[in-house]
Amino acid sequence: MNFKILKEAFKESIPVMMGYLVLGFAFGALLVSKDYPIYYALIMSFFIYAGSMQFVTISLLTAKSSLLNAFIMTLVVNARHIVYGLSMLNRFEKMKVLKPYMIFSLTDETFSLLIKDDQQNKYVSFFISLFDQCYWIIGSLIGATISNIITFDSRGLEFSMTALFIVIVIDQIKNSQNHLATKIGFIVSIVSLLIFGSDNFVIVSLIGIIGALMFKRKDLENEYE
Repeated sequence: MNFKILKEAFKESIPVMMGYLVLGFAFGALLVSKDYPIYYALIMSFFIYAGSMQFVTISLLTAKSSLLNAFIMTLVVNARHIVYGLSMLNRFEKMKVLKPYMIFSLTDETFSLLIKDDQQNKYVSFFISLFDQCYWIIGSLIGATISNIITFDSRGLEFSMTALFIVIVIDQIKNSQNHLATKIGFIVSIVSLLIFGSDNFVIVSLIGIIGALMFKRKDLENEYE
């Protein structure tokens, strides 16, 4: 391992850094605004590191929700991880001792960076994941600390994660000749949204995408060869 690996990983992670610092800031500020101590931001971002689920966790803590409600909410919010998490298992298996952390640190945005290159050096992949979590932790701590000094309206900041993911996906589409999986995901999601509505389409679309990808598995394998 050398400086070149760190430099490459940092360069790849810059788009995520811009989004995670802002969104982490919003999380930290919101957490402290609910009268939780600053160190909660550090603990949650270090041990949970779940992006949107951390925002939901604030609501669950504030409402004193039961463990069952917390479990169901976590399952619904993070169900999407099943789709792309399974696709990375073989790759993570080759990373040996790094595998547990790679599984833990796999977020939407980190996945979009790792999937760009199947032959990526394992240490580059590891440091991309590590840098991304560090950005989130730093943003959380800054937000939690500054919110005690400055009062501001954080509404809308949570969309920065969605915007970040869209930018990364568009960049991948521009730099790739293989768009079948993207088309499948887009079409199934739009159809599910139109039929089931914005409150109920996520799980349905995930199931539909998995089914469609399995049905077109051979075509996808041929396309990516």
